[in-house]
Amino acid sequence: MNSFPVKTYYLEMLEPVAGEPPDPGPNVEMEHLPRPALDFYRGLYDAVGRDWYWVDRLVMPDADLRAILQDPRVEVHLLKSGGGPAGYAELDRRIEGQIELAYFGLLPEFIGRGLGKYLLAWAVRKAWSYRPSRVWVHTCDLDHPGALPLYQRGGFRLYDERFVDQAVHPGRPLPSRPHA
Repeated sequence: MNSFPVKTYYLEMLEPVAGEPPDPGPNVEMEHLPRPALDFYRGLYDAVGRDWYWVDRLVMPDADLRAILQDPRVEVHLLKSGGGPAGYAELDRRIEGQIELAYFGLLPEFIGRGLGKYLLAWAVRKAWSYRPSRVWVHTCDLDHPGALPLYQRGGFRLYDERFVDQAVHPGRPLPSRPHA
């Protein structure tokens, strides 16, 4: 599998931010997906992450992914607009006292509608409802150009940045340049 170095940014939040998530508008709702089917999950993951070179969960063996998604400390929350999927947030509580916003994003047709700000605020509020000592997330140069600023506006603070080897799904080209 091809890989290349990508600048990765690690952000954390050590206390909750005040306030409610912004109003997402009509016909928007969140749905918890306990133990989502692998095909559905991978389809959602690919739909959200294809443009940003997400690959990890596509090439992960079924048994490994199933073990993650069936762990009660891993939560997948589906953002729905007009009854259909618009994006999702995955909270990983497997490390005691910490919650990682492991995956977060919107389907391409929902980007630019303010739903990312809503989804992030909702996910952060949900994470803090478990009273962790820390909520964290990482992003990289391949992500949407607005991802890092969105996390920072949402209350996350940069604590590390480094280059990480990023795998590329077989059959997909290497990016010609980072998005950011």
